[in-house]
Amino acid sequence: MSTPSPIPVTLNNDVTMPSLGFGVFQTPPEETVASVLVALEAGYRLIDTAAAYGNEREVGLAIADSQVDRADVFIETKIWISDYGYDSTLHAFLKSARKLGVDQIDLLILHQPLPSEFKLTLDAYRALETLLADGKVRAIGVSNFTVEHLRRLLDATAVIPAVNQIEVHPYFQQRDLQTFHTEQGIHTQAWSPIGGITSYRENGARTFDDPTILAIAESFGKSAAQVMLRWHLQEGRSAIPKSTKPARIAENFDVADFVLSEDQLAAIDGLDERVRRGPDPADITLENFGMKIPEA
Repeated sequence: MSTPSPIPVTLNNDVTMPSLGFGVFQTPPEETVASVLVALEAGYRLIDTAAAYGNEREVGLAIADSQVDRADVFIETKIWISDYGYDSTLHAFLKSARKLGVDQIDLLILHQPLPSEFKLTLDAYRALETLLADGKVRAIGVSNFTVEHLRRLLDATAVIPAVNQIEVHPYFQQRDLQTFHTEQGIHTQAWSPIGGITSYRENGARTFDDPTILAIAESFGKSAAQVMLRWHLQEGRSAIPKSTKPARIAENFDVADFVLSEDQLAAIDGLDERVRRGPDPADITLENFGMKIPEA
């Protein structure tokens, strides 16, 4: 039994996208099919994967094996930096599409900026523009781009990214970047939206244990994760939580039946520590992060 879906968002090219998706980052391939099937049964219609995750094929198998029509599933994937460059990125699309078992990808984004070789980043984005013009993808975007990276991209390309997928959770909110997104018509999509990445630090505070979030959750009879996801949706972001536990997958989607007050939203806004937990985009290089993406 699925729960009502949150209201979708409309991207800057009028494509609509579910505001709450299901992510498969770090989900082993052997667990991906089952997890995606559970998510689709629960009501998710946006599935987020990436070439670098190594589970695109399993995402495609799950969608094909599900009772949900392909046309009703919004598939989002990402090009890894090793495949940047115009021709390489066009070929990377083919690799991802073949693994996913589709002819068209709904949202294709660049996984990281490559600051030390930004020309490759620009050439990769121009390939996305070509794929968009040819109807191979419905929308294009980027991930982990800062304001500086976006300015350089906007100055050199024709299509404004529909999405920038970035680390956003109560302890790291990137408000200046989100403001720039709004000014440019770029949608903010949150990865690690419930602060799972805060659990990786030893002896560090976790969003799941935050007393402010827990107090709000208790008032609604909801979990901390549900409160954080509702916070994202009410502030206009989309979010892609991940889990491999069926109960947690369903719980994370069940956020349409309560509304946070302005005071509650402000309280969560006030938790921002302005400390990045994920990789710094400035540190991404081919030498440190390059890896070969297999053929389909």
